[in-house]
Parts: sequence; structure tokens; C-alpha cells
Amino acid sequence: MSKSAADVFAQAKSRIREVTPHEVREMQQRGEQVVLLDVRDQNEVNLGKAKGALHISRGTLEGKVEAAVPRDANVVIYCASGNRSALAAVTLQEMGYEHVASMSGGFRDWATSGGEIED
Repeated sequence: MSKSAADVFAQAKSRIREVTPHEVREMQQRGEQVVLLDVRDQNEVNLGKAKGALHISRGTLEGKVEAAVPRDANVVIYCASGNRSALAAVTLQEMGYEHVASMSGGFRDWATSGGEIED
């Protein structure tokens, strides 16, 4: 039985924790150490990213994340809308990262809800 993209995304989201942009800002305001991980493609990041975010494209994540993010870090992953970040969160969990979440609504919701953006 084949799955649609929507099925794959829904299955990934059922296996991970999702947080809203508002919840991420609350974590930051409480002083929690949060690694914001942007998994969008470079052309998307060129238009802006969440302030302080680390960028590793989804396509290179497995090969680069271990050198950049410790396994015990509190990681919140985002993409444009929340689908690629859900897949990335599943991948990181499989790699042994325990504190991983995907930001629902992605960069779009981060920006429209007042999240800080940098070039």
C-alpha cells in the first residue's frame, strides 16, 4: 500500500512532539537553552531565519548534525510549514537525540506571530 505525502507527514507528526512558535518564545524567555534548527533549503534561508537559528538543510542533516548539535541538547526544528521539520525530528530521534520537537506552522507562523528574524 502506498502512502501520500500527507500520510507520511501525519505519521511523522504522530511520532514526535510539536511545539508552537509561542511556546518556543516562552522557552527562550524562561532562559531555557534551546537549539533552533532550520532545515529549510539555502534559498529559503536567504530570505531570513529565526534569530539565532542554526541552519542545516534537511538533505544534509544526518551527515552534519552530530558535529553541530550535542545529543543531549534541547532541539526545536523548523522548516517553512512544519512538515519537513517533523520528518527531521523523527530522524534525530532515531539518531539518539532525546529532546527534539518540531515547530508547528514552521517559519511562516514564527514570522507572522512576531518571532524575531535575522538575515
